Amino acid sequence: MRSGGHLIRSSAVTSSITDVLTHAVVVFSKNYLPIARVNVKRAIVLLIAGKAEPLDLTGGMAAATTGMPLSKIYEVRSPSTILQVPEHIRLTVSGTERMWKVPPVNRREVLRRDRHSCQYCGSTKHLTLDHVIPKSKGGAHSWDNVVAACSACNGRKGDRTPQQAGMPLTSKPKAPMHPAIAFAEEFWNDFQV
Repeated sequence: MRSGGHLIRSSAVTSSITDVLTHAVVVFSKNYLPIARVNVKRAIVLLIAGKAEPLDLTGGMAAATTGMPLSKIYEVRSPSTILQVPEHIRLTVSGTERMWKVPPVNRREVLRRDRHSCQYCGSTKHLTLDHVIPKSKGGAHSWDNVVAACSACNGRKGDRTPQQAGMPLTSKPKAPMHPAIAFAEEFWNDFQV
């Protein structure tokens, strides 16, 4: 595959096709926002159809100094062709993005946000919902006031605030982010490490 007129050399060649197909490729939007991970098979379809192009996040710097790019290239071989699939690709088409809105505050969505664990003790058993500021004290049924709590912690906290009960939250509750924004944040945090 060519990127910006330069042939990208393979830096990661895997022996088995099944090994290669298990790898993930990060897909960037046309505006360079990381939006998802796809498998190598899907990346091949996007590249061959002309809907995506290779993306080199090193800017050629690694290739200029060491002769090898930092981004991995996965080779997929057929009897007549060798395809090189980069670790990062960028969409060349801008599709109509689906509208996304913040989901309603309900048990399923709160448990998903809180990773199915009690926000007071970390337990994953007998989970209920708890209003951080109790409704009797004016607390709303909103994303920043509802958390997952095990039944033991919920009973122990009772009709008090976490400060009154001496039970600090492990994380501050907030509304879920747009999936693409959450993925982008996670990607850039991992990329910088």
